[in-house]
Amino acid sequence: MSDPKIVMTLMVRDEADIIAAMVEHHLAQGVDLIIATDNGSIDGTRDILAAYAETGRLELHDYLTHDKNQSAVVTEMAARAATEHGATWVINADADEFFLPVDPALTLRDALRHIPTGIGAFEAKVVNFTGAPAKSGGALTRLVRRDQRPEESLMETVALHAHPSSDMIHVGRADVQVVQGNHSVNIPSMGEPPKGFAIEVHHVPWRTYEQYSTKIMNTGRSYDANPTLNPSPRHHGMRDYRLWKAGLLEHLYVVRHPGDDPGPSFPLDDRVVRGLLRSVDTGTALRPDLLAPSLSMEWEEYTAEERATARQIADLVIPLEVEHLAASTKWRDLYRGEAAARRRDLAEKDRAVALADRLQRRPEARLRSLVGRVVRAPRALARRVLARI
Repeated sequence: MSDPKIVMTLMVRDEADIIAAMVEHHLAQGVDLIIATDNGSIDGTRDILAAYAETGRLELHDYLTHDKNQSAVVTEMAARAATEHGATWVINADADEFFLPVDPALTLRDALRHIPTGIGAFEAKVVNFTGAPAKSGGALTRLVRRDQRPEESLMETVALHAHPSSDMIHVGRADVQVVQGNHSVNIPSMGEPPKGFAIEVHHVPWRTYEQYSTKIMNTGRSYDANPTLNPSPRHHGMRDYRLWKAGLLEHLYVVRHPGDDPGPSFPLDDRVVRGLLRSVDTGTALRPDLLAPSLSMEWEEYTAEERATARQIADLVIPLEVEHLAASTKWRDLYRGEAAARRRDLAEKDRAVALADRLQRRPEARLRSLVGRVVRAPRALARRVLARI
């Protein structure tokens, strides 16, 4: 099979603790180029991206407005991947996502080489990775457990609506449109990868409370600054933004992580960390110095007392959050229903006005047609007479 050109897009803001690991992982997995747009980072993220741009494996752009205009920015990068770089496959990623084949014997390039481009687009399942909670410090070496808790239990226990939605990998196309959140595109999916070549995403959203609270603050304020966007009441970022403003987010952050005995719902899977450590040991990492923060084994732990307190407070907050979510969803659906009814009423009125206008004009049109026939009749008669002479 022909070797594909793989281009990844990345819109990022204040992810210095993990961005080097994310870039190194995907370049080692066979991604040819990363097109990155920095969204006005102030924590050194842009400097790290610039260092990788110097290697020629990353193309760096800037979008400085904090208005959560992700769809437009990522769409532009995805189209550029096709038009400027001839991408066979395009992967639209977030800074906390690590794409890799389900089969550990393969690389991302191996899998994409065997997936026919005729399927257009296909889903990559996103799996949250977790571990012990931490206030600050290293993350990846700690977050090596797959979150396989039953989805129906998440809201009642840790205030999560659901496990994350799948991401979409798609063929390179100039007219691509990427939907807000990177979870779908306008390119139809005509099938799934062949058996044995499926791709999944290892997702590390809750690395430390220092990192997560910054992310939620940035997300919420960006949505606040863009009134054209209307996230769902179930949008995890906006719900956590509300909890952050209420001073409750840290307690929910703590309880989302497994305890000292993770149990069967959190099986170990450290492929990403092992791959990064191997790249450092073998000297294949492009910038091993920049990987140090992500692979650090030092972090500030929560005490047993702090974790117990967080559980107590979460048990009080979560029932209220469930009630709030139900009410918000009800009022949203009611508003949408009323808005749809108003649109139908306006459409009916427009059709009625148009019909009345046509009926009113019909006699005039008939008269004009009759006059035209009367005027044309002598001319036609004259032509027939002349034709017989």
